[in-house]
Amino acid sequence: MKWEGNRESDNIEDRRGDDGGGGGFGGGRSIGLGTIVIALVASYFFGISPSTVLSLLSGGPVSQPQSQQAPSRAAPAEDRQTKFVRTVLADTEDVWTQIFRANGQTYAPPKLVLFSGATQTACGTGQTASGPFYCPGDRKVYIDLSFYQLMQQRFHVSGEFAQAYVIAHEVGHHVQNLMGIMDKVDSARSRMSATQANAVSVRLELQADCLAGVWAFHANQARSILEQGDIEGALNAATAIGDDALQKQAQGYVVPDSFTHGTSAQRVRWFKQGISTGEVKSCNTFEVKTL
Repeated sequence: MKWEGNRESDNIEDRRGDDGGGGGFGGGRSIGLGTIVIALVASYFFGISPSTVLSLLSGGPVSQPQSQQAPSRAAPAEDRQTKFVRTVLADTEDVWTQIFRANGQTYAPPKLVLFSGATQTACGTGQTASGPFYCPGDRKVYIDLSFYQLMQQRFHVSGEFAQAYVIAHEVGHHVQNLMGIMDKVDSARSRMSATQANAVSVRLELQADCLAGVWAFHANQARSILEQGDIEGALNAATAIGDDALQKQAQGYVVPDSFTHGTSAQRVRWFKQGISTGEVKSCNTFEVKTL
């Protein structure tokens, strides 16, 4: 992926070195190793508060937003990985600002929080093991950069474009939040059975995959960021973290009614949909019959 020398974002809040504020995920039944693995990878690519992911998987209540927020920190370090994240975030800002403007709207970019270990959010306590996530309560994306190394070692997901796709997916959730889609989904889920609510969550997550593809289309068109093998790497990552692949790895069998993020094939399809069309309207996962 070509990114060096491009604009870097200032919408970064660096909390690395903080004590994390303590706390953890409470409520529900005990969480076994299989659930931890599924939640860890699910949160990696999909957004939504880790506390929500873990609570739902363990059968407990979803934690309510908290009011505590860490104060803004100084500018982040200038190491290569931090500069990469800042550059990718800037690229999402440029793309979505242009898309919103073309539709007569103003894009309000999210803040990206770098943390280590654990940190307090408006959605509860975020932890490294839960992976990067988006919190709609404070409109921030949270990432512990050490998680990229963990994903390479445990799930063989590598390559800078695959890492950029992680950020683009979380920003896709922010776009959904700005468009009011998240509020509609949350409202609908509250009136549904668990199986129906899971099905709606799948559509939300697949749409974020598609929006990540839309970002990649426009970023490449404007700045030629893609190199040979980049798209294949992202598609391999999408395949590795489909609900069916994760469940089979964690427990040896698949339970379709419990899917919340889509199968490997669905995730690949919707990312390809976004990157091939570059159009937000092509990402309406809520109206198609077949995902």
